[in-house]
Amino acid sequence: MKRAYNKLGLGTVQFGIDYGISNTNGKTSSVEIEKILGYAKNNGISYIDTASAYGNAEKVLGSFDLSSFRVISKFMPPNNSSIKDELEDSLKDLGLKNVYAYLAHRPEELLKKTKQWFELEELKDLGKVEKIGYSLNSLEELDLLLQKDMVPDLVQVPYNLFDRRFESHIVELKNNGCEIHTRSTFLQGLFFIEPKNLPLYFESVKDVISDLQDEFGKNLSGGLLNYVLDKEFIDVVVVGVENVNQLIQNIENVSFTEPIKTHIPKVQEKILVPSLWPKDR
Repeated sequence: MKRAYNKLGLGTVQFGIDYGISNTNGKTSSVEIEKILGYAKNNGISYIDTASAYGNAEKVLGSFDLSSFRVISKFMPPNNSSIKDELEDSLKDLGLKNVYAYLAHRPEELLKKTKQWFELEELKDLGKVEKIGYSLNSLEELDLLLQKDMVPDLVQVPYNLFDRRFESHIVELKNNGCEIHTRSTFLQGLFFIEPKNLPLYFESVKDVISDLQDEFGKNLSGGLLNYVLDKEFIDVVVVGVENVNQLIQNIENVSFTEPIKTHIPKVQEKILVPSLWPKDR
């Protein structure tokens, strides 16, 4: 059965830094980025997700025509500048006059400096951004932000077959008009690594990963993507690729692969959060 993939968004962290447990090729070249953007545009992918923290990803993106995309950027806590200044720097790098959404990359800083939220609201009033919000890492962050009436237009959260920590919260946000974007569908590529090559740290999920690889084979990415894409409360699923062939393969797999329906027992948080993974893995 052919499936829709118009909810896919293009992640760009690989355009600016080496990223992902399964990435052995380093940053994506400009030549390959041009191919990725062209294929994305021609196949109905209309969202690009980037950030000032992604090395030179914004500057690289700015060398291409982004007018047909909805661009979401994220800012790190300003040091000696304002959020407006941070946005202007990103807009200059991206070659744009405005962005679709502007998100706090470290939302805990909004809790420390609540005036930053008012700065974001001002940028929306000025027409520099259409939507404001934050990219979340923990449920505690979200609860505290909402308690301070920092109600987002758009949030980004990790969500995948293993990681459903945010589900009840984002369903409620969605019901209240918030746009929901998810990331980490492939958990930095963990699902694709041969279990025998995984360190002891990942022992608790080795068998599950092995079973998934045996069942889906080369179509595993489609099963994982459709697991998320099929959720009605999710608007956009952000996926990063290292090259255009990966993007082509993902779209083909999404179009013709059923979503994974395997019940996965609760997975330890140490597996769900890559920042907790040992550096010498």
